Amino acid sequence: MAAVVALAFVILMFSVSSPVRALSSNYYDDTCPQLESIVTSVVKKAMSNDRTVPAALLRMHFHDCFIRGCDASVLLNSKGNNKAEKDGPPNISVHAFYVIDNAKKELESSCPGVVSCADILALAARDAVALSGGPTWEVPKGRKDGRISLATETRQLPASTFNISQLQQNFAQRGLSIEDLVALSGGHTLGFSHCSSFQNRIRSFNATLDVDPTMKPSFAAKLRSVCPAHNKVQNAGSPLDSSTFVFDNAYYKLILQGKSIFSSDQALLTTPKTEALVSKFANSQKAFEKAFVNSMIKMSSLTGGKEIRLDCRVVR
Repeated sequence: MAAVVALAFVILMFSVSSPVRALSSNYYDDTCPQLESIVTSVVKKAMSNDRTVPAALLRMHFHDCFIRGCDASVLLNSKGNNKAEKDGPPNISVHAFYVIDNAKKELESSCPGVVSCADILALAARDAVALSGGPTWEVPKGRKDGRISLATETRQLPASTFNISQLQQNFAQRGLSIEDLVALSGGHTLGFSHCSSFQNRIRSFNATLDVDPTMKPSFAAKLRSVCPAHNKVQNAGSPLDSSTFVFDNAYYKLILQGKSIFSSDQALLTTPKTEALVSKFANSQKAFEKAFVNSMIKMSSLTGGKEIRLDCRVVR
């Protein structure tokens, strides 16, 4: 029976995504040498008009890689009876798809039919971090685009309400370690959350407590004022850390202070190993950035597609 369970786990892991295709940092050196400068320029322009773009691109890439690997399936539009990933509940608030469209349009003019949408998204996510004050890194390239995108599969994404066991299992299914889990959670240094994603912590927490006791009372009170019981403000919510548009390690410091937004953030303090990593990253931005880069390269190497789409939103 144990062997059957183990085999089932392996099959699950490789049905989600698998780093089986060799990627290379110089994959497009001969076929599209201007690729990176074009993507960076497009991301910079978008950021100059909308400061939320970096968080959106980073989240978009994460959500893409966690379903069928990094194959740009998150970009595909729903068609007919098929509801695509981007219209699944966890992705309703994902935006800035136009950034990838704009980069693809320029690249199709410069080197038609060469660069995958999946590689564009991986590069845009890297640039989003670097242009927000975070680290930069060589992105291995050579991903291919997928043809399948199902809203139902967005249930595979880690939820903001997950406990540490659920988080560990979710990441392990993709070959990602506990350190990857804690490091990639640091992407929450950029971004904003609507009230619905943390309502469970500030009202009716359990049968005896209204508010999550791990949350600092003054912080909980602030969130409750922003998100009243019968909130009717569509965009009400809170930044995910105190320096919303800067990629830094403030996220980890806030977790230690009882000022994290999501249950899944606070869950990082519930095992000795994850708590030690939170403390390590809170005390050293350098250590966080090094771990984040390693984990991003590892996550973005989960491949799943088989073609180059000429239009990132449509399968032909």
